[in-house]
Amino acid sequence: MAESLSSDVKIENVLIRAGECAVTILPQFGGKIASIRIGERELLQSPLAPITPRTRTMAFDSADASGWDECLPSVAACTVKTEASTAEIPDHGDLWRVEWQPMITEAHSVTYRGECLSLPLRLERTLTLIERATGWTLNLDYSITNLNLEERIPWSWAAHPLFAVAEGDRIVLPESIKSLRLEGSGGGRLGRGGDSVAWPMARLADGSTADLTVAQAPDSGIGDKLFAGPLSASENWCALERPSAGVRIRVKFDAEATQYLGLWICYGGWPEKPGPKQVCVALEPSTAPVDSLAVIGPWSRVLEPGDCFSWPMEIEIERIER
Repeated sequence: MAESLSSDVKIENVLIRAGECAVTILPQFGGKIASIRIGERELLQSPLAPITPRTRTMAFDSADASGWDECLPSVAACTVKTEASTAEIPDHGDLWRVEWQPMITEAHSVTYRGECLSLPLRLERTLTLIERATGWTLNLDYSITNLNLEERIPWSWAAHPLFAVAEGDRIVLPESIKSLRLEGSGGGRLGRGGDSVAWPMARLADGSTADLTVAQAPDSGIGDKLFAGPLSASENWCALERPSAGVRIRVKFDAEATQYLGLWICYGGWPEKPGPKQVCVALEPSTAPVDSLAVIGPWSRVLEPGDCFSWPMEIEIERIER
């Protein structure tokens, strides 16, 4: 179906629906999940700018910075060495920049795949939407393939679902998680990259404390990225409680395949340039506890020539009382 997302761009969308829940995918814009809607209620961050064609090198904050993208082969821009050459990986990776190709399209399930620009990697993703008695489940099945038949290729993946929030909404992590690793914090609010941050009550750089579970006002100027993990099998979930929207969003993942959880909390603190700001929480199952593929550690992944690796992810959307 055709639908206008802005006054000056018309694109072909792919829509899957189950009852009141509708999921919109934009294959030509990186397979972006542009919308998860319950009736008239949008659950994802709305575009900060019109959704337009991307370039190979543009920064993520130069685009719409909305919805749900897949970050591969890195979240941060970086330079990495392969067995035969050097690769320049752009901001938030390659896949949000390229057109994805259809494999299977059905009423409740679609499969698309996209190929990276900087490294010979292909990601295939199947989305299946199911209605339950208490809400909906969006199942995601991923598979990455090394298209090079001669070289081993490094890679790192993170889901990038930007869930819209309102002041007072709450982030829930397993009780066993007591601290997170800080990747970055706007204005140094939580400290410096690499610091350990207590969860849920964090001590701020100014000596005060803050409950990181509670979403703040849109003008708070907060923008923090943290990681939990490596996670155990019992820590394979996180949740966002949105009483203002009447839903609880629960993200589940395979803690053996994707051992880390990225947490991006943004209440008007990004982009740093003038203009509209994100007000969202991203719950990001990841293969690494860092944004850059160039940072090597025990988490680092390499695919053998022609090899592939698969993993699941699940989004449960449950109705709750407002």
